[in-house]
Amino acid sequence: MADLVPPLRPLGEVTENLDAARRPVKASERKPGPYPYYGAQGVVDYVDRYLFDGEFVLVAEDGENLRSRKEPIAMMAWGKFWVNNHAHIIRGGKEADTRYLHYAINAADISGYVTGSTIPKLSQGNLNRLLIPCPQVAEQRAIASILSALDDKIELNRQMNETLEATARTIFKDWFVDFGPTRAKAEGRAHYLASDIWFLFPDRFDEEGKPHGWSRVELGSVTSDLRRGISPAYVELGGVRVLNQKCIRNRQVDPTFSRRHDPTKRAVDGRTLEVGDILVNSTGVGTLGRTAQLWEVDEPTVVDSHITVVRADGNRVSACYLGLNLTGRESEIEALGEGSTGQTELARTRLSLLPLLLPPARVQSEFEKTVQPLSDRIVANARERRALATTLTFLLPKLISGEVRVKDAEKIVGDAT
Repeated sequence: MADLVPPLRPLGEVTENLDAARRPVKASERKPGPYPYYGAQGVVDYVDRYLFDGEFVLVAEDGENLRSRKEPIAMMAWGKFWVNNHAHIIRGGKEADTRYLHYAINAADISGYVTGSTIPKLSQGNLNRLLIPCPQVAEQRAIASILSALDDKIELNRQMNETLEATARTIFKDWFVDFGPTRAKAEGRAHYLASDIWFLFPDRFDEEGKPHGWSRVELGSVTSDLRRGISPAYVELGGVRVLNQKCIRNRQVDPTFSRRHDPTKRAVDGRTLEVGDILVNSTGVGTLGRTAQLWEVDEPTVVDSHITVVRADGNRVSACYLGLNLTGRESEIEALGEGSTGQTELARTRLSLLPLLLPPARVQSEFEKTVQPLSDRIVANARERRALATTLTFLLPKLISGEVRVKDAEKIVGDAT
């Protein structure tokens, strides 16, 4: 086994560091443009100029993530872009493939290289001293190719879900925001929906400008549950999964942002989530009102006290309709928050007063039938994406360390994809 273990090399010996070329630009001085502006953990803006053009690795220089490692500390950056002084920028030399470096750094134990108690920092000097496995360049490229294939599939999966969600939102907007079918009927235009759906829409508007016969209600009147989560005593292992506010991402629920709660605590009783529940981030600045709908529950799960759970009363409103309605009104929900600039809170009593257009039950039912195949595909894609991410997490350290060889990893990836 010893002959499979690649030699360790200090990162500074096999890379070129371009930190000297970085330039931070204040938000007030940035001009919008097409080029990504990178910080420690990814793109923070888009600007009209660029500093770099090519293939590079960006490594976080500071921030809590250097200790928690909840997200990768290294990322690839391609093409033309700008970098501020919160991310180191490096590329491989003759003895190191740049894509491989990105994976090797993310697999490395950097705990002994990070300094600072309040704000963790990975200095350029310590980054250069970081020891990473360095097999032959051809082996590095093969490893990077395998891991990149998984990353590419995960990204493609994410893009597919964005397209599916956009399609569902387009239908929702046409039916319930622009009132396309009713408007077409009122103007005597030809129908563009199936006849059994088309006849459900009225042919005129009322004095409020909504389709005749549709009503407006308050959110609280069509929910069977509208409550904040628990304030649990977390445990390291076992227990009930608790989602935190970071789980609400891109209008979808990411269950990786969770911890465990002692199952003996009664606070969990009656609070587990159900399919169709809508989660609303109810504290903070900048992310208040961020909303996502839960379409899969693979184990007993609750949310912490930063999240409000909205559960549709199925006798009054479709969960699918309600979810797309709320996730399309995040700025309006955010405006309901109260408090100082340091900490804004969204009280559930204020959220319950949010006005809601309520179409007839048959219109909601037909809408749900129309978008259900899209929702099913989104759930399947999300499940597949998590499986691919698990495979990537498993393979990354083993390939880098030499514990798993390229030919064996290729079979594992083939099975996963």
